[in-house]
Amino acid sequence: MTGGKKPTAVACGGGGRILLWLFAGAALLLSACGADQPQLAHLDRDAVILAFGDSLTHGTGVDPEQSYPTVLAGLIGRKVVNAGIPGEITRNGLQRLPGVLDEVRPKLVILCHGGNDLLRRLDPKLAERNLREMVRLIREYGAEVVLVGVPAPSLLLGTAKFYQRIADDLAIPIESDILPELLGDNRYKSDAVHPNAAGYRRLANALAVLLKARGAI
Repeated sequence: MTGGKKPTAVACGGGGRILLWLFAGAALLLSACGADQPQLAHLDRDAVILAFGDSLTHGTGVDPEQSYPTVLAGLIGRKVVNAGIPGEITRNGLQRLPGVLDEVRPKLVILCHGGNDLLRRLDPKLAERNLREMVRLIREYGAEVVLVGVPAPSLLLGTAKFYQRIADDLAIPIESDILPELLGDNRYKSDAVHPNAAGYRRLANALAVLLKARGAI
């Protein structure tokens, strides 16, 4: 399940600066609507971002260059390392995380995990505990965290409540709206639980807007 997959690094040149103008207005709107979210330290051009998670980070359903970490790198002009393992649950992710942090040495971690716990109906309290411990390890390492909320399986998709609880308790920025929106719209899905190329691009755009609004870019 956790395999031995090496994180995939994606570097991007200055072309992403042009694309940032396309969502600058959206960033201002997000800043106004989510002004209570914590700010992030500005990332230098040579800073490394770690995208850590499961199949949603890996990019299941699309080619590697269409995964959200690859698209995000192009948007923000920073190196983004894709460390997504399809099928991984939070318990295994927690075990894997320290080695990935040592290898990648990120300044910022985008944490999008827990979907497989929810799909398998595992105890949500354990998933929440594992995610909190991941945040603790990341901060202990000296990096900052952005959390991506994953929807719980239901007729009306909505981010599982513990993601917002973690973000509030630990004072970390969260993107909690985009995945329920994408996975509730067949135009952006490759299957029942994964975005297609257009969906991953929208996820990357939402994260780029958040990073801009929170001062990281």
